[in-house]
Amino acid sequence: MAEAAKRGVLLGSAPDTFLGSAAQTARVALDDGAIGEPIGVAAFITSNRVETWHPDPTFLFQPGGGPVADLGPYYLTAMVNLFGPLASVVARSRIGTPTLPVTSPDRRVDSVTVTVPTHVSAALQFSSGVVGTLLASFDVWDHHLPRIEVYGTEGTLGLPDPNGYDGDVLLKRRTDDGWRGLPPVIPPFAEPGTKDQFLRGPGVADLVAALGGAPQRAGAPLACHVLEAIEAIETSGRTGESVRLSTLAARPAPVQVAAGHER
Repeated sequence: MAEAAKRGVLLGSAPDTFLGSAAQTARVALDDGAIGEPIGVAAFITSNRVETWHPDPTFLFQPGGGPVADLGPYYLTAMVNLFGPLASVVARSRIGTPTLPVTSPDRRVDSVTVTVPTHVSAALQFSSGVVGTLLASFDVWDHHLPRIEVYGTEGTLGLPDPNGYDGDVLLKRRTDDGWRGLPPVIPPFAEPGTKDQFLRGPGVADLVAALGGAPQRAGAPLACHVLEAIEAIETSGRTGESVRLSTLAARPAPVQVAAGHER
């Protein structure tokens, strides 16, 4: 970031999935007061079985890997988009299986020695006052958990997997009898579950638009803040101490609602 500033250039970042229809629909609902004042958020990363399809998943179980570093950026960025920056984190962690057999048909290794925590539970304190819970695990084989849920004074908001751009955003206000899906505020990029959900193009478009003076949403300060949060969770899990973050990231500006799409 310092070098980019010194050279007078813009630095873009990933992930950019918060620019998709799901995250932006949830952002508009939150900003419009659909669930009142946000109180808490719960996010669940429940990934597993990579050893059954990846020929050599060693890197995922060594320093720089683990569920928080691997998929955490998508979830934490989605939450910063909704609530703004984090103030502090505290976490507990452990290794699930120390030696993991690799069973993928085209495997290049027979087993992986696990040297980083694969099950992490973190409490997140946002500067806005929202309190968050993050479960990140490679050891959850089956579950009935949501991806992300936001709890407010007037209701609950449910978000799909932030590893993709699109999907159903669900709302249930405290006076409602059931859940209802919210119409996307921007057109979906592709059908959820398809490969087009992983093309990662909007971040590049965001950077190009910023060169012309548009607000840069997927910028370096956001990525730096999320990276510090990931490292803080890892540090807290190792030491047992609460970690206060030192970086700041402004809540990204919402994507402009497209004509013909209701707020």
